[in-house]
Amino acid sequence: MRCAARPRYDPGGEVTTMDAQGKRVLLVEDDRFLRRVHEVGLRKHGFTVLTAVDGEDGLQVARAERPDLILLDMVMPKLQGFEVLRILKAEAATASIPVIVLSSLGSQGDMQAALDCGAASYLVKSNLGAQELVRKIQEALEAQPGSGAGAARP
Repeated sequence: MRCAARPRYDPGGEVTTMDAQGKRVLLVEDDRFLRRVHEVGLRKHGFTVLTAVDGEDGLQVARAERPDLILLDMVMPKLQGFEVLRILKAEAATASIPVIVLSSLGSQGDMQAALDCGAASYLVKSNLGAQELVRKIQEALEAQPGSGAGAARP
């Protein structure tokens, strides 16, 4: 049995419709390799990337920096992604920031739980290509009222 070749992560791929320049994305990911790969790819697409290494750090950065969008891992030390998402959506200062979940957890239950907690989208890491990630970020940002740079900040 042969498996279909998976597309390689290409951090230099094309940005589709929206100008990413000036959009601030907070990447909350405990895996150093994945954090670096996504950070480099997003920067090449014109995003300003803030990073956090665990859930507690992610909450602190989100509260202080008010990014335009948050990419959130689910399984992390100190504070799990579901709890971070719940807190972000409960606090007035961060509730309007779109959150895209990036997780290795691919069950329908996990996906639905994250969406029910307010996630804009749920992406499974093993199925994720660079273009899909950028497209989902753009969709989430374009769906925001007043989607100009810094719209989530006061």
